[in-house]
Amino acid sequence: MSDGSETTGGDFWFNVNTKQVESGPQSDWSQLLGPYATREEAQGALAQVERNNESWEDDDGA
Repeated sequence: MSDGSETTGGDFWFNVNTKQVESGPQSDWSQLLGPYATREEAQGALAQVERNNESWEDDDGA
């Protein structure tokens, strides 16, 4: 029987304070981006946020 503490495949989070990828949410939700399907996607979380912000800024200027 599961106690809910196991991580399942595709459960990666990026911690914005430590700049580390966590397998399963290990920190407070307010510090995390995710979930992501792969470790690589989680590692690219900040770059994706920056791209999204730039895109939204461009849309606002239209």
